[in-house]
Formats: sequence, structure tokens, C-alpha cells
Amino acid sequence: MNTTAIMTVSAFLALIPATAYVLRPRQSRDLGFWAVALVALVGPLGWSLMLLAGEWHTGFSATLWLIISSCMLLFILTSALTSHGWRLAPLLLPYLLLLGGLAAVWGQAPERPLVGTAPDLWLGLHISFSLISYSLLTLAAVSGLAVFLHERALKRKIRPAFNSLLPSVMDSETLELRLLGAAEAVLGLGILSGMETLYFETGQIIVFDHKTLFSLLAFGIIAVLLVLRTRTGVRGRQAARFVLLAYLLLTLGYTGVKFVTDVLVG
Repeated sequence: MNTTAIMTVSAFLALIPATAYVLRPRQSRDLGFWAVALVALVGPLGWSLMLLAGEWHTGFSATLWLIISSCMLLFILTSALTSHGWRLAPLLLPYLLLLGGLAAVWGQAPERPLVGTAPDLWLGLHISFSLISYSLLTLAAVSGLAVFLHERALKRKIRPAFNSLLPSVMDSETLELRLLGAAEAVLGLGILSGMETLYFETGQIIVFDHKTLFSLLAFGIIAVLLVLRTRTGVRGRQAARFVLLAYLLLTLGYTGVKFVTDVLVG
């Protein structure tokens, strides 16, 4: 087994203990939680840093490993800085494990080289803003999904055991709003840095390709939701649908395009 295969399998296996651990009921962030969370971060992050050594990889698999690493890092920070953020783990970790599986399966898919004349600083800022905004929106979408599951259970007058692992409706909505605000701010910086990068390369400010259109639509939907939350108090499943829609659009623009170009088209 070559080094690439070993590191890919290791990064994927690092996510399994955390996924299994957080699906058991517990009342606090114990030592075991932090231990498995750090393992789930170190595995994908170590592999991502190895992929980035020497050159920037733009392939579908490398992008997924970067997303997993960024999401885990921001999740750990959220868990440390908030009292209920750690309870998003039963939804987040299985999703990241799924992404890890996809990254492992398509690890050998061809990738398009990174080309352009923009300064490395601007390009690095644009990539960083894009990755952070997508990861923040991922956590916001998970918070919205928790709200959706709670309200659906209330409507059906049932109490699924799984829901007891998640933050309450109020806590989930608070996390959702804070994460959305942060995602909107960083996404705005990502769009502006992307325009500046494009200007360096082509002399144009904006080109309406798939990635740009999906990013702008996601930015607009989040902005509308934040305004509605302030002025009309829209919340619950209705707000969660807005968040999930914005996440779907950004996913189509960020990873969907790479999947088509690198995997389907090859």
C-alpha cells in the first residue's frame, strides 16, 4: 500500500471513533469527547497539510479533506466557546464521515491545475475565506437541521431518542443565528477577494459562472434571512429551510462544480 493510500485510510479511520462516541447519550463535554474530537481533527488535517505541501491541490478529494479539517476545527472552537455547540456532533460527525468516504473513493480522480496570475496573497486569502465561510455555513446548516428535527417531532407528538442528543430548539436557533452571521461576513470577504483575484488575472471584476452565481445566491438568501429574523422574527423550520437552501447552493458552487469537472468529466 503506497503512502497516499495509507494516509487516506488513516484520515478516514480517524473520524470513526468520534462518530461512534457522540452517538451515545452524555450530559457534558467529557475528556473522551475532546480526545476523539482531536483525533478526528488531526487525521484529516495532517493529510490535508501533506496534500498542500509544495503545491495547491484543487481536486475533488483534496477539497473534501480540507472541508472536513476546517469543519472539525471550527466545531471544536464552537464547542469550546459555547455551552451547547458540542451537541451538534451527532449530526455533524456522521456527515463528515460520509464526506471522508467520498474523498477516499475518489482520491485518484484527476484534478485540474491551479492557474492564474493573481498574487499568492490574494489567492490565499480568497481560498481561505471561501473555505471558512463554507465550514461556518455547514455548522449553521447542522444547527438548522437540529431545529427542523425537534419541531417535526413536536408536530408528530413523539420523542425520538436521537433528538435528546441535540441542542434544544432555542439553543439550536441561537447557534444557527450566530454561525449564519459569521458565515455571511466571511462569505462577503470571499466574494470581494474573488473579484479582486479575477481582476488581477483578467482585468474583469466579475464573471457570472456557476460558482459565482451560486455564491451570490447563497449570500443573498442568508442576508434576507438575517433581515427577516430581525424584523419579523421568522424562526423554526421556516428559517431552517432558508439555511439549508443557502447551504445547498454553496455546496453546488464549491464542491458540486469540482465533482462535475474532476469526477464526471475527468
